[in-house]
Amino acid sequence: MKSAQRNATSSATKIVHWKDGQASLLTDHVAREEPLEIRVRGRSVAVTMRTPGHDRELAAGFLVTERIIHRGKDLIEIATCRASQEPDNTLDIFLAPGVVVDFAALTRHVFASSSCGLCGKASIESVKQHFPAVDSKLVVSAKILARLPDRMRRAQPTFAQTGGLHAAAVFDAQGKLIVLREDVGRHNAVDKVLGWAFLENHFPLDAHILLVSGRASFEILQKSLAARIPIICAVSAPSSLAVEFARASGQSLVGFLRGATMNVYAGAERIVRSSASRRAVTNPPSAPPEGGTPNRGKSR
Repeated sequence: MKSAQRNATSSATKIVHWKDGQASLLTDHVAREEPLEIRVRGRSVAVTMRTPGHDRELAAGFLVTERIIHRGKDLIEIATCRASQEPDNTLDIFLAPGVVVDFAALTRHVFASSSCGLCGKASIESVKQHFPAVDSKLVVSAKILARLPDRMRRAQPTFAQTGGLHAAAVFDAQGKLIVLREDVGRHNAVDKVLGWAFLENHFPLDAHILLVSGRASFEILQKSLAARIPIICAVSAPSSLAVEFARASGQSLVGFLRGATMNVYAGAERIVRSSASRRAVTNPPSAPPEGGTPNRGKSR
């Protein structure tokens, strides 16, 4: 089983490896990347570059975060499209007759990490019309959050092999890993874990934590809001629009989560010193003390 998963997500290739001025021929593994076309009622609505595997979850997560489906009964079937020239890379989505699809408005939005070219205020208001702010009483200790990156890395077999995949993982309030998915695209990895939760009838995820291996972008916060996730953590930096979105949507946003250090950019009241302490941080500092700097590190 493990071998099949590795073959689906990575490929062996010959490389020339240089070290100390000497060249040698070695075999390396690289993460696979292939297009996936998503069709709804026979019409193509999205093509995304992804790592093959868990494609049904990716499609379901996409449909949820694009506000096409809301309940389990909206979705009848996700099937391989046999009429396609690339059936392994094409999915047909069959929806219940009562589900209305605005094909003119349905597009696959991809936001650049540095400059998305969108008006943040307009985008946030547009999303909140469909997904209200999170109202969750979840409180977790900083010690639990500090353990999550190591737990995520230990559950990333393909990243360990290739070093070339992002991961998204959902944990419960005690730090137990619920689901993890890898992909060449960080947004695809998030769609996969949310799609798994939807297909397994675990929605809403209002008592859970999402951890992503790279940066926290606006789109990741947007997708998390669709699943009602109150705490989003990232190993690297958030964007300014992600911070703005989290604050407007009642979400807690943690960046640079590495060991015992982390930066809390929004919703600091949900992060406490220990699980025994329920005292909220109602007035977190908006800037580091004079002469100090917040935790920083290289973003990947």
